[in-house]
Amino acid sequence: MATEQKVFNFEEVATHNIIKDCWVIISGKVYDVTPFMDDHPGGDEVLLSATGKDATNDFEDVGHSDSARDMMAKYLIGEIDSSTIPAKRTYIPTQQATHKQDKTPESVIKMLQFLVPLLILGLAFAVRHFTKKE
Repeated sequence: MATEQKVFNFEEVATHNIIKDCWVIISGKVYDVTPFMDDHPGGDEVLLSATGKDATNDFEDVGHSDSARDMMAKYLIGEIDSSTIPAKRTYIPTQQATHKQDKTPESVIKMLQFLVPLLILGLAFAVRHFTKKE
């Protein structure tokens, strides 16, 4: 006889998002991966980045082995109430600030470092041209 899985809401699962308390949602199931943080081949950052969302696509895109999928069973703590998962957010690019001309002293120095040698070179050619005897 199978035991009834605990059902979590999304907000509750999303609060478990630190190294010492990390839960992820994969394929409608909730996993407490806290004990696996140090052992994950991709590092703990990968697991932390999967918190606070449905990480099914992230998990499937990596192409985990069968042994990795079998290992998930020991971290299973329940299921997610799918009605509490927020709708997918559409990507809205951030507004880029308009470019303002750099008028700082550093930019003036850089410009002078470029123009002074050109001025010296031009002056040398002018002196040679006008002082040349025919």
